[in-house]
Amino acid sequence: MDAATRRRRAALFLFMLAAGVGMASWVARTPAVRDGLDVSTGSMGLVLFGLSTGSMAGVTASGPLVRRHGGRATISLGASLIVAGLLVVAAGTSLSLAGGVFCGLALFGTGMGLSEVAFNIEGAAVESVIGRPVLPVLHGCFSLGTVLGALLGMALTAADFPVGRHLALVAVLIAAAAVRAVRRIPHGTGKAPAGAAPRQGGRRGQLRVWQDRRLVLIAVIVLAVAFAEGAANDWLPLLMVDGYHVSATAGSLTFLAFASSMTLGRFAGGPLLRRFGRVRVVRFSAGTAAVGLVLVIVSPSPLVAGAAAVLWGLGASLGFPVALSAAGDHPHDAAARVGAVATAGYVSFLVGPPGLGFLADHLGLRLTMTVVLALLIVASALAGALGPGRRTGVRAASAGGQGRDRTAP
Repeated sequence: MDAATRRRRAALFLFMLAAGVGMASWVARTPAVRDGLDVSTGSMGLVLFGLSTGSMAGVTASGPLVRRHGGRATISLGASLIVAGLLVVAAGTSLSLAGGVFCGLALFGTGMGLSEVAFNIEGAAVESVIGRPVLPVLHGCFSLGTVLGALLGMALTAADFPVGRHLALVAVLIAAAAVRAVRRIPHGTGKAPAGAAPRQGGRRGQLRVWQDRRLVLIAVIVLAVAFAEGAANDWLPLLMVDGYHVSATAGSLTFLAFASSMTLGRFAGGPLLRRFGRVRVVRFSAGTAAVGLVLVIVSPSPLVAGAAAVLWGLGASLGFPVALSAAGDHPHDAAARVGAVATAGYVSFLVGPPGLGFLADHLGLRLTMTVVLALLIVASALAGALGPGRRTGVRAASAGGQGRDRTAP
């Protein structure tokens, strides 16, 4: 690997780390934000739809923007919106303005959607260059950022540090990381050649990739595992506080355990994938997450539920990045396919879970998580779709080092 590629990969890792810190900083302080806004769980779900609305806009626009302007320009725009969104959320929380928090989350979600889809396209491109897994570690950096953000959030929650100041500080840190990272990302990744723009840039070109039945099944897997991760990010601290009557600090600690297990699973994913292949790993992972979720739902003890969150995190860790690698198994449309599946995943990750709040008003958060459990069972059943696609040789190996999938069930 040459020096430029190493710097490029390091830049991707750095920004994903910073994005994870930003996401976890918000998640860890959701109980404090809810209390500061003085809203119900259902109303908090409405506030969270600001994040969902922005995410929908961001992930929908990201693919076309990458094809038109390249990944670097799209990431730069997304980073700017992430920083602006956190600052608006900080102001809205300090002023107890639910509408302000909604608008800030919309900006934050748009930035996350724009940048993270583009980052997955960049990561898949680096995989094809170096012939080794990159996407699991890239997502592992995001998860590591959530661990650091959760630790910071837990400490500041225990110290009763103002939420607004906390989020403003995180915004400054993300801005600094973004400036450093963007400089090392080359221009033009994923940008359609001038002669191919009419074929690839329109709505017909965007829909063409969905004619592949295998890609549709991969997208369903991504929808399921992304929903499982997003549900924990949005609701796990509140689930522990409301469902098990623990303190806000203990709720943040449970989310920290979940985020730590996500990080461990993603950094350990490369060797596991090389040895067992995508199909077996994702099938086992989804089953592990399902077991953990069952324990979270039915356990009479908050300690058992907190430990089960580790299984939930370990099981949910690899489905998203592994499915993105599988989506890229194509000789011509790899970037378009990765972008399409990543878009579907981020829609599920950020748009679906807030809707659980409405159901939770009637059933409680613990019982509502059976929706997530059902999706994990579907993901495990469809894992066979993650076997090898039409790429061969070095390019197939670069899609996460999955050569063993040729013999996987």
